[in-house]
Amino acid sequence: MKILTMRAKLTCKHVTGLVRQDNIQDYVHISGSALLVQGDPEFKRIDFCPNIGLNIKPCLLSLVVEKGYSSFIHISGRPVCLDILVGLTDGTVPGTVEYQVRDPGQHFVSAVA
Repeated sequence: MKILTMRAKLTCKHVTGLVRQDNIQDYVHISGSALLVQGDPEFKRIDFCPNIGLNIKPCLLSLVVEKGYSSFIHISGRPVCLDILVGLTDGTVPGTVEYQVRDPGQHFVSAVA
């Protein structure tokens, strides 16, 4: 499993819905890009979700991560994010649409869950 960086690409299950990235920590980097830690992918804006229609709400916000934090590697007490990361979005049908990692943002450093 790869560790996620700010260059990671996370999308909703509708493929083009892109989760905006922000980072809590800025002192541990891989190839010049800060590592993502617990909290970074949560409650972020999602742009370009194509799931639009009558009584259909597009994915606009990432919710709490369900899995994908390392139990072994932590930065300032927060586990790093791994490429198995999955969480729900606020899109229609509530509680069913996930966001996931399409690209970890780096292909050098691996970790364990």
